[in-house]
Amino acid sequence: MAYETDVLIIGAGPTGSTTALALANCGVGCHIVSRGNWMADSPRAHITNQRANEVFRDLGISEDVARYASPWELMGDTTFTTSLAGPELIRMRTWGTGDDRRGDYLRASPCGMVDIIQPLLEPILFQKAAEKGATFAFNTEYIRHEQDSRGVLATLRDRLDGREYTVRARYMVGADGARSSVVEHLDLPIEGRTARAGTVYTIFNADLSRYSKHRPSILNWIVTPDASFGEIGMGLLRAVRPWTQWIAGWGFDINKGEPDLSADSVRQKIRVLIGDPAIDLDIVRTSIWYINQAYATQYSKGRVFCGGDAVHRHPPSSGLGNNTCVQDGHNLGWKLAYAVKGWAGPKLLESYSLERAPVGRQVVLRANQSRLDYALLKACFRIQGAENPVAAGIARFRDPGPEGVAARKAAQVALDLKQTEFNAQGVEMNQRYESSAVIPDKEVEPEIWRRDRDLYNQPTTRPGAKIPHAWLVGSDGIRMSTLDVTGKGLLTVVTGLAGDAWKDAVRRLDLPFLRIVVTGSLEVQDLYCEWQRIREIDESGALLVRPDGVIAWRDKEAASDVDDAEEKLSAAIRAVLDLPNLSAIPRDQPEPSIPSGTPLFA
Repeated sequence: MAYETDVLIIGAGPTGSTTALALANCGVGCHIVSRGNWMADSPRAHITNQRANEVFRDLGISEDVARYASPWELMGDTTFTTSLAGPELIRMRTWGTGDDRRGDYLRASPCGMVDIIQPLLEPILFQKAAEKGATFAFNTEYIRHEQDSRGVLATLRDRLDGREYTVRARYMVGADGARSSVVEHLDLPIEGRTARAGTVYTIFNADLSRYSKHRPSILNWIVTPDASFGEIGMGLLRAVRPWTQWIAGWGFDINKGEPDLSADSVRQKIRVLIGDPAIDLDIVRTSIWYINQAYATQYSKGRVFCGGDAVHRHPPSSGLGNNTCVQDGHNLGWKLAYAVKGWAGPKLLESYSLERAPVGRQVVLRANQSRLDYALLKACFRIQGAENPVAAGIARFRDPGPEGVAARKAAQVALDLKQTEFNAQGVEMNQRYESSAVIPDKEVEPEIWRRDRDLYNQPTTRPGAKIPHAWLVGSDGIRMSTLDVTGKGLLTVVTGLAGDAWKDAVRRLDLPFLRIVVTGSLEVQDLYCEWQRIREIDESGALLVRPDGVIAWRDKEAASDVDDAEEKLSAAIRAVLDLPNLSAIPRDQPEPSIPSGTPLFA
């Protein structure tokens, strides 16, 4: 059967472009189509967490992302103030920058956090995918598709000349956003509701360095009567390009129709948030968006797979959206690549929905709960029933009397609650997959969470978790992470110097997608003993790590001999990849393209 491409991707956003880059790195053909004329044209998502940066590190674009991003240290404090120029009320150390949390973040990953807007991130992903062989077509609209047991036939429309045509692919990916036509045509089950609240966003240019440079902050919440509507009940000034481009945001009552978006009204609102009526503003664009709380419980049907905003729709609170989209693409990309190459059976692709749908649900609920959690803060700065509730609340907050004391004590409790939005490292890093692509330990006890699961990362080598970060040292004396010697489109066996049987077993199996890393060897020295502390297996034991960095299987103890090691390892690989045997694996497929500088071990 003739195919125009192996994988057709509808949508060039973070999910589509990440999937394309993962496929291209594995030498698999893909074609991206986008309804628009180019990438994202508004800042949209921006907070980029450690797990997403680990994905970028694996895909070989972390240096490009860092070049265009606002660095971690500029994300800093989140302020709650009467205006950007006016008196502050409280501040919060956020995104792991506080003295009490920074160590947690540094221990958890070789990557910190950054702030990069979608119009800067998407072209990086897209360009790298194109450089590796991905093809693309903009101004191209998805119309419909049909599928059978061997492939997908998609009908597309060129929006420039109206011409309709078809593309035949082995698989198709629906990454076409919150109004996904692909999800609609698949009739995927969606739970929750959409458009439950509304927000105005205005992009504007203004040099506000004098109000921000001394207290770097990506988010500034403005407590003012002029922006007191909605769940959050505060206005927002978000730094897009520190400190000269911004987004101003405020809620509106959707039951009263669309808000006044006239230039004069918007300009006046922004000046109130800034607190400087003389500031020179250049308004770029004003738009409205609606708060969604909806998620798909199933991400695929047959040979069509959906990801990103198409299957999890939520507000930007907690900064989880773009990060989750990227991780959807990373999870799906290698699985599609292995299926195309004949290195995996159908159950591997079925594992995508089983693994990512629970994450999508968690993210939607967390983002919406983060908005509801502003209620405690609102109460600190508001007196219901007063002629001007916000002005009265601010006056009470500054009052030296008993009511002021109580309000300030309540603010401390409210900030503690907001840790689950602004320092929720556990939400970002503690994903645990359950599917056929993960083989759980036999007779294992449920994982015990030593600290709050939402707030703190818990490293573990339990199957279903990502491999923990530990610093290793190469033969050249340069540090590298455990994440650097795994992934990259390959299955990796990780053992120690005492695990010779596993090393010999990998050589016997001689699979094109399998490599071994021996910690303690001259190429991968555990000089800090960090890996030894957290590996949770004997030095002679073994981990099988998937291309996305997730641990698929482990044997805590030594194999009795090479035959035993080969039998165990072969059984694990066959189960994870859904293969009846390994002897029929095609050997003529291109091996994954390993980013330069990645250590390889035979």
